[in-house]
Amino acid sequence: MLQFTYPVKLTRDRKDGGYVVSCRDIPEVITQGDSIKQALSEAEGALQAAVECRIEDGLDIPAPSLVKRGERVVTTPITTALKAAVYTEMRGQRVSKSELARRMHVNEKEARRMLDPRHPTRVPTLERALAVLGRRAQLAVS
Repeated sequence: MLQFTYPVKLTRDRKDGGYVVSCRDIPEVITQGDSIKQALSEAEGALQAAVECRIEDGLDIPAPSLVKRGERVVTTPITTALKAAVYTEMRGQRVSKSELARRMHVNEKEARRMLDPRHPTRVPTLERALAVLGRRAQLAVS
C-alpha cells in the first residue's frame, strides 16, 4: 500500500522561539512555525512541495518510516498523493508517459499534464490512471 503521510520531528527553537520541523524520510522537508499548529501546517506545505519537486525531477519518493516516539505525522493533499501514487507505480512498472497515455486512450500531452503539480488534474482521471496500472485508490480518514 502506498501512503504519503510522513513522520516529522518538531524541535523547539530556544533562540528564536517557535518550532523547527524536519522529516527524516524526505530531508528537503524542513520548515518552522511560531506554534506547534503553525509548524505542522507549514510542514504539510513543505511536504507537498517536496513530493511535487521529486515528481518533476524524476526522483524516487520514499515510503514513510514508522513513527517514532515524540514524532508527529503530516500528509500531502489528496490530489498530490494520487499523483505521487501514479508516478510511483509508473516508475515501479517502468511505464513511460507515452505508454500510460496509450493504455488510458488519451494523448501524450494529457498524460504529461496529469502529473504536473501546476495542473489541476481531476481525481477520476488519476483513479483511472491507477486502474490501468493495476492499482486503486482508497481513502482513509483519521
